[in-house]
Amino acid sequence: MASINGSNKVSQPLKLAYIRGIVFGVFPEMDPYLVNLEIYVSGTVPLHPEVPWVEFQVTDDDWDAADPQLLAAMFAQLVVIRAFEEYVLELSGAGLIHGPAHSSIGQEGGAVGSVLALNSRDTVNGSHRGHHQFLAKALQHVAPEGIDLFAAPTSDVRDVLLKSLAEICGLARGFCRGRGGSMHLQWIEAGAIGTNAIVGGGVPLAAGSAWAHRHAGTDAVAVTYFGDGAANIGSTLETFNLAAAWHLPLCFFIENNGYAVSTNVAEATGEPRLSARGPGFHIASWKVDGMNPLAVHLAMREAVAYMRAGNGPTLVEADVYRYFHQNGGFPGSAFGYRTKEEERAWRARDPIALMSAQLERRGLLDEVQADLATKRAQHLMAELGDEILEPLPGGKPGQRRIKPAEWPDPAFVDVGVRGDLSEFDGIDSVDEAIFAGATEQRKFIEVIAETLSRRLEDDDRVVVMGEDIHRLNGGTNGATRGLAAKFPDRVLGTPISENAFAGLGGGVALDGRFRPIVEFMYADFMWVAADQLFNQIGKARHMFGGDNDVPFVLRSKVAIGTGYGSQHSMDPAGIFATSAGWRIVAPSTPFDYVGLMNAAIRCNDPVVVLEHVDLYTSTGLGPVDDLDYVLPVGRAAIRRPGAEVTVLSYLAMTNYVLEAVEGSGVDAEVVDLRWLDRASIDWETIGASIRKTNNVLIAEQAALGTSYGSWLADEIQRRYFDWLDQPVQRVTGGEASPSISKVLERAAIAQADEVRAKLREITGG
Repeated sequence: MASINGSNKVSQPLKLAYIRGIVFGVFPEMDPYLVNLEIYVSGTVPLHPEVPWVEFQVTDDDWDAADPQLLAAMFAQLVVIRAFEEYVLELSGAGLIHGPAHSSIGQEGGAVGSVLALNSRDTVNGSHRGHHQFLAKALQHVAPEGIDLFAAPTSDVRDVLLKSLAEICGLARGFCRGRGGSMHLQWIEAGAIGTNAIVGGGVPLAAGSAWAHRHAGTDAVAVTYFGDGAANIGSTLETFNLAAAWHLPLCFFIENNGYAVSTNVAEATGEPRLSARGPGFHIASWKVDGMNPLAVHLAMREAVAYMRAGNGPTLVEADVYRYFHQNGGFPGSAFGYRTKEEERAWRARDPIALMSAQLERRGLLDEVQADLATKRAQHLMAELGDEILEPLPGGKPGQRRIKPAEWPDPAFVDVGVRGDLSEFDGIDSVDEAIFAGATEQRKFIEVIAETLSRRLEDDDRVVVMGEDIHRLNGGTNGATRGLAAKFPDRVLGTPISENAFAGLGGGVALDGRFRPIVEFMYADFMWVAADQLFNQIGKARHMFGGDNDVPFVLRSKVAIGTGYGSQHSMDPAGIFATSAGWRIVAPSTPFDYVGLMNAAIRCNDPVVVLEHVDLYTSTGLGPVDDLDYVLPVGRAAIRRPGAEVTVLSYLAMTNYVLEAVEGSGVDAEVVDLRWLDRASIDWETIGASIRKTNNVLIAEQAALGTSYGSWLADEIQRRYFDWLDQPVQRVTGGEASPSISKVLERAAIAQADEVRAKLREITGG
């Protein structure tokens, strides 16, 4: 075997002793990857990683020692996955797959060898080239003892292959009902939590799954598969650091196939041995020949044992090779970035051929049986294809099409963008007018901390995370005051890595056992984590078929007017309102904050809770001791009744509107929207007001280009055109973001003066 000294069993202490031996020159010949200890410079001390970084190799002795049932299971999975992939390329070549078909032919050894070291409780996610990863996990789940290729396939095995094929073809019976296609495969029950089309995008989500495993008290582990391209992505590197800092049971499995599309790994990084990334983050790392499934399995078995023992994350780099181009059935040499000689050399090391040879050498299989197994797998795929395909009417012999009944109903197109809010069934929501509890003047920031504390006390599933929230007496503004001392294992201060901890929170939410509340210190930082917020968390429910709950709360402050300049002053409401999947709440009073935050935490959709710095130090009516009430989803509040103009606003701008209206002589009805997303906007209240006033003003502080009011004005003019006496009017910030200069900042944002001016314009002075 093996990893460091050729013995069949390598303990962690021995590994560390081996590394220490290298450092002191005891075994200088055994590892060319660590420091060169032959060279010493006066005044220097050689440094070395404190975790193992080793290359794992196997010998015929390891093959002879391997359990025959394990080898048979490996061979069967390899053959079935290869037959599946070849059939996918056949359908793609015939024009029967809409979209990409990222073949993993040639790379199966890494997926099969690693997955067979896991169990169904362990979770995996993968990349856009993830058919083999998904199939290995799903087949292991339904056939943990292995697939018998010489008997009729079980209904469970057939079902996995058929549903996977249907998903890649975009059909209703697919695992994600046809929405995921080739790049988004998910089957939660099997521990396959989702492949991902964004390079490196799934890595932080897997960290969330690993955190949930550990916090739930299990020994389950998570594995995130990605390629050499993703090894250089910021989200991946951020997650390396976070997983190591938090000792998460997460394996970073790098399938190094040598190419990111057509760019060779040596062109993209100074250190093409990508497992070198691990020790720099204190992650134990293994490098292994991915074309050798047994070598991968034995290395992965060590990595899994390391994680189950509570030692933190691991990294496994498997050198593999994709036989075909990035997409489709042509080799890379057809596009000029690889040579035919290189491709032939790698094909000569085919994992199925290697397995066959070793099984034959041990007398467990002969050549005839190996050929028969391949033919049976190919025949099975043809049978499954017949279930979804039919002859093309009027076509040439052999031409086929998807059976019309297999396609999803077009009416399904938007189902599952958000949930149905059934989680609020039986909940008596209240509003200020009917609230029975005691109220008094409360400071806004104190109500935030009290509400979060109450939810942490009341619900063990709630976890809060963000930068500095466990320090500074409640973070930079005091919103988490006292929480870290009371709930040290559920109030988590994070590194400065919004991609990583936002994605980790998303993975925790998708896991379903916990309800994360993630804080971004400033709303502008959402751009840093845009992939996780919009491509991952916001799309997860719909993309994977419409059934995934995503109970994720994002808290962030809008700091307009504080002198923090262009990169710390964004109002993100307009960005979220035009991005599918999110719900948005914008409380403007202490009373509303409690009820809206409680609703956000209960909600099974991702919710962004916006908090304005202007409001933090303000006071207003709030609850004395009842912190459990819930404000209704999708209900606005009329802050001032009127008959002349309907003014729609939110957050701190609501108070500026009220200030502007008082003494203006304009009888304006001021509506505090509270819920801002497309699905939750209160059209009933808005419509009733417009029919009364026939005039609308939308007042906000956001910059013109990303303003919330732009889409809202469009929607109002299409819905209520016949009731409007004039076009919808707007007050917004300027085109540019606010500047540091007090004068220029004030010129760039809207407050009461701008509202007064617009009211005079609307009413003719």
